[in-house]
Amino acid sequence: MKIIVDMMGGDNAPLAVLEGAAQAVKEYGITVVGGGDEALVRRTAQENSIPLDGIELVNCTEAIDMCDEPARAIRQKKDSSIVVGLNMLKDGKGDAFVSAGSTGALHVGASLIVRTLKGIKRPALATMVPAKKQAYLLLDCGANVECRPEMLAAFAVMGSCYVNKVEGRQNPTVALANNGAEESKGTPMLKEAHQLLKTTPGIRFVGNIEPRDVPNGDVDVVVCDGFTGNVILKLTEGVAKMLLGMLKKIFLANLGGKLAYLLLKGSVADLKHQMDSEEYGGAPFLGAKQPVIKPTALPRPRASRTPSVRQRSAWRTICAAPCSLRWTSWLRHRKLRNKGSGLALSVIASQCHIPHSVAIATSLPGRGESFLRVRGFGSSCRDDLPKGSPFGGAGERT
Repeated sequence: MKIIVDMMGGDNAPLAVLEGAAQAVKEYGITVVGGGDEALVRRTAQENSIPLDGIELVNCTEAIDMCDEPARAIRQKKDSSIVVGLNMLKDGKGDAFVSAGSTGALHVGASLIVRTLKGIKRPALATMVPAKKQAYLLLDCGANVECRPEMLAAFAVMGSCYVNKVEGRQNPTVALANNGAEESKGTPMLKEAHQLLKTTPGIRFVGNIEPRDVPNGDVDVVVCDGFTGNVILKLTEGVAKMLLGMLKKIFLANLGGKLAYLLLKGSVADLKHQMDSEEYGGAPFLGAKQPVIKPTALPRPRASRTPSVRQRSAWRTICAAPCSLRWTSWLRHRKLRNKGSGLALSVIASQCHIPHSVAIATSLPGRGESFLRVRGFGSSCRDDLPKGSPFGGAGERT
């Protein structure tokens, strides 16, 4: 398995990315292709005694800064680590691309270079967010600042499919983030999106959800525009960090607090683990033809170890949209672009000890219903997938 990594992405690059890449090579046996300033990367590795075994370096003479205008940067900085990495992914020289760099540039690059699937106007950045009851999928969380109603409907379908396949939740609930639970609340765009989601096939829409109810984890998927999603995500991370810091300060204030901590050590550790954003540190661009991952946690080694950036022993898929003729017919009815006979899925199935195998699943028209054809790529992990997994590893089946 070969993973392309942007060595220059993130505030702590290239050191943090190097440490994470070296750890991934050691623990999972993958091959990492790192794009960036080769001289700087090698010097950083030497100064910090980081082995480069299993890491192939591709020299890039340019870098996209966070302040660069995304579309202009993608078109002009052809030798930047993001553009080079995405082109390598498009040409089949890697199985996934990971970058902690500019979200805007990564989004534009995924749309223009890797391209989107049929029926998807723009990829959506999706991430699992810790919550009280259970983690929920938030999309979009930063890629599309302004959205049209039909885009939110596509996000809802992709998110519902993702939670169903990745988390194993049957009939997941979908809610629209709004400033009120009533249908009449919100901007004209949100009102129209609410009505559209009520008639969208393939999802279980439960209505609007207020921001104060989002952290409860009562719904499986929260749909919103990228601006709102990014605010929810960063506010959640900030509040969790603040509360844990306050809790630590209370325990260390005096002897009584320290004794109380000893009694509650296990519960505090569980709480910290539950609220740790690094447990869900990788956000896929749902809707891209090939896997493009944006780490949402701070680019520290632990959050950069694997492309999925999620450490748990379970198979994982990254799905773009459900393959149903109902959804395709609805797209035709809505007169969205890229109408076709079916929707393609970009899928990653992975194990904790086996990185992942990449497959492309395409919805093909049948007699009254659609069926899937799955083509596997990369190393076979058929024998290691959990019992009941819908993907049997590499190879093709119908």
